[in-house]
Amino acid sequence: MGEKRIIVVDYGAGNLRSVARAIEHAGFTPDVSNDPRALDDADAVVVPGVGVAADTMRNLESRGFADPLRTYIEAGRPFLGICMGYQVLFTATDEGGDHPCLAVVPGRVRKLPSTNGGGTALKIPHMGWNQVVQTSEHPVFQGVPDESYFYFVHSYYPDPDDQSLVIGQTNYGVTFASAIGWDNLVATQFHPEKSGAAGLRLYKNFLATYA
Repeated sequence: MGEKRIIVVDYGAGNLRSVARAIEHAGFTPDVSNDPRALDDADAVVVPGVGVAADTMRNLESRGFADPLRTYIEAGRPFLGICMGYQVLFTATDEGGDHPCLAVVPGRVRKLPSTNGGGTALKIPHMGWNQVVQTSEHPVFQGVPDESYFYFVHSYYPDPDDQSLVIGQTNYGVTFASAIGWDNLVATQFHPEKSGAAGLRLYKNFLATYA
């Protein structure tokens, strides 16, 4: 068996280098590509991202990635979405008013509340370390202790219609789906590549299981 082809989608977002390093740490060779045709023979695809949903969708569409990504995911092929790469999977986002996304996961991306349940003000964006409570056993969490801390940077949170997809939850003013798993798709709101040993283990688990 030849070397696995792990495609990291380059659609103009930052953070590609740290994602590539995490994949290398997991024992795989990343191929950072801005060519949608790279998805054709990929063994796994990783879409990272930071920024604004409208810009992300605009860049995915202008670079020809939007439809190939939909086709790739709907075919049940291995996919990992990180942060904005997670949010754009949903039907639409409240960011920018109301903006359509890839619509491969039914649900909506909503703005984080500015206060917690007791009325205490919360800093937005939610930036820093927070716990992920594992809501189901999933291969990507193998060897990762429940309630481990991961690194977050976001102002909006995903709200899937089908809560059975949720494999991890985090609280920041609201309890939200910080990780989902469905078929060969895994997506996280947190940045595993910035989350120390737990995050590196998640990358290794995903690639060893699905690629």
